[in-house]
Amino acid sequence: MSRLNSIDVDWAWAPFEPTDEAPWDLRSAAHLFRRAGFGADWDTIGDAVSRDPISVVRELVEAREPDSFLADMRGLLRAALATGNVRQLSAQWVYRMPNTPAPLLEKMTLFWHGHFATSAAKVEDAELMQRQNDLLRKLALGDFSELLLEISRDPAMLLYLDSATNRKSHPNENYAREIMELFSLGEGHYSEQDIRELARCFTGWEVKRKKFRFNRYQYDSGVKTVLGEEGSLTGEQGVALVAAQDAAPRFLVRKLLRYFLVDEEKLTEDVVEPLAQQFRNDGLRVAPVVQRILSSNLFFSPLVRGRKIRSPVDVGVGFLVAMEGRTDCFHLADDLEQLGQGLYFPPSVKGWDGGRTWINSSTLLGRANLIHRLISGGKTRFAGQSISQWAEGNGLSNPDALVDRLETLLLAVPISDSSKRRILALAKPSEKNWVGELIYTLCTLPEFQLA
Repeated sequence: MSRLNSIDVDWAWAPFEPTDEAPWDLRSAAHLFRRAGFGADWDTIGDAVSRDPISVVRELVEAREPDSFLADMRGLLRAALATGNVRQLSAQWVYRMPNTPAPLLEKMTLFWHGHFATSAAKVEDAELMQRQNDLLRKLALGDFSELLLEISRDPAMLLYLDSATNRKSHPNENYAREIMELFSLGEGHYSEQDIRELARCFTGWEVKRKKFRFNRYQYDSGVKTVLGEEGSLTGEQGVALVAAQDAAPRFLVRKLLRYFLVDEEKLTEDVVEPLAQQFRNDGLRVAPVVQRILSSNLFFSPLVRGRKIRSPVDVGVGFLVAMEGRTDCFHLADDLEQLGQGLYFPPSVKGWDGGRTWINSSTLLGRANLIHRLISGGKTRFAGQSISQWAEGNGLSNPDALVDRLETLLLAVPISDSSKRRILALAKPSEKNWVGELIYTLCTLPEFQLA
């Protein structure tokens, strides 16, 4: 059994108390911003360390996008939607991620996009896809029961899982299966009969003029038995029954722990149950359980550092945020798709598997090429400057100082002394592009792939 599953659970979920092994320092702050958002620049990390870590987490959870930022995003969205091309939406989301004043809200929007995976490849309607994205953002840290109901009636989801053609004469079981298996409960917590009966609840749900509509003539009003409850159940009642199951908070907490803590490990019930109980007691409100995870001793402990593999978004957007970068968002969105994370285009209803599936010989090369393009591309600026000017302006003209800064900004775990010596040996400050080459070399190390 791993150390993670043999920990003191009371200690694990208690509020973080810094120790010699897990201090509240620049590395810990960088860890928080990488996991709870898309990273942070040096000034943001330094400011966080000067404050109490629990209050920093609370600010991340409570942050919302101000009206001025929302107005800018509405302008970008209008331009993107005018084209009718969903790939334009991908570019505006790539712009939003590093620029949002509410990074955790955006990170959770991405989480739900992978959880309630809906692909524009089938929906083929930019407006509907963006409406769903807006819905996920609106309720990302809110009441899961409300989110589950709204996503069930979301036109993009209705089209994607064929629920819009669910008729009493021929119930379509796709959504009924996925709401239980992938969205709320997990396998083993429902029967095939539950699927058939729940599908009957959703009959008559359709899309008319790009909006949800209930067609009472196509609704099966007969008695149904779903998850032990009997009656002339509606779709709304069916969704509420699913959300009310004891399995729901455990299932969702496991997904949140995988998102924020570790990729591969199957955590024991002892570790999961305290958070599942809180989630249940809080009426399935997402924000409190996320705040507890991010504020915990376990989150800041060495047990979870470097236990996740960066997603393509974390590679590209995270690099830009840490380095105060701005780039061609259309090109970056295309790069993310090539690396396996096309925004608005998840590969299946299961979303992205994540973890080790992000890494293979092709994607490793693609990740390195992405960083190289960001460093050397003419459309990328770092705090409005070239990468060399950025380093000089930050007092990083010395290779040792640059590596030390980058190790904190970009890496979840320290590099070995031998790797550091090898990188420094390659640095030639007399050459014009030495800064970019040093940064690129650092980002080809295995340690850079860890979040």
